[in-house]
Amino acid sequence: MSKPEEIKKKFVKTGGKFLTPAPKIAQKLKGIKAFVFDWDGVFNNGQKDEKGTSLFNEIDSMGTNLLRFAYYTNNQQLPLTAVISGERNSAAFYWSEREHFTDCYYKFPRKTDALEHFCSKHNIKPSEIAFVFDDVLDLSLAAVVGIRIFIARKANPLFNDYVAKNKLADYITGNESGNFSVREACELMIGLQGLYDKVITERMVFSPGYKKYIDLRNIIPTSFYTKQNDSVVELNPKS
Repeated sequence: MSKPEEIKKKFVKTGGKFLTPAPKIAQKLKGIKAFVFDWDGVFNNGQKDEKGTSLFNEIDSMGTNLLRFAYYTNNQQLPLTAVISGERNSAAFYWSEREHFTDCYYKFPRKTDALEHFCSKHNIKPSEIAFVFDDVLDLSLAAVVGIRIFIARKANPLFNDYVAKNKLADYITGNESGNFSVREACELMIGLQGLYDKVITERMVFSPGYKKYIDLRNIIPTSFYTKQNDSVVELNPKS
């Protein structure tokens, strides 16, 4: 079981930056109940096709699955999960449902509206959320949630400085958006809980514990929400 400072050294070597000490992030992880992700610029580099779709990769997908299994291992229950996006994106819809995320919010120009709905629906506090994000629209969430992981991008050094100066992130990824940075964020959160070897070993052998987790995960229905006339409404975009 690696200690937080040992984990820190590994991630610093790959270019990661800790704005909050690793032991403090590890401590905060004990109170986390939900993992929330932005989509554009987080699971991809933000490029879109003519239909407004930006894709994902299986490396990041596995990271989110292992993170949820780590949480289950610690708590014997599944964490809450959500994608909160400012845009409509068919790949995000497909992925959220395939991965059995709890909720998918789309076309939320003011993301705190989605956050308030998510917290109210599940009776949790913003401080119990870990959030992975990359850009300006996400800062209102980053200002209030418990753990903030900021996806790096060399193209916006002034924005990177702004996030750091205003203490809007706990960790900045060494990998840029679209280059498996979600996997980096997930591995960090697993590692800081001292669970990495156990999680990988159990997944490798498809242990009874992992089978129980995946069976529970796979019955979660994904709820879709959007904003209409200043109200949050449940609306499956595929219907």
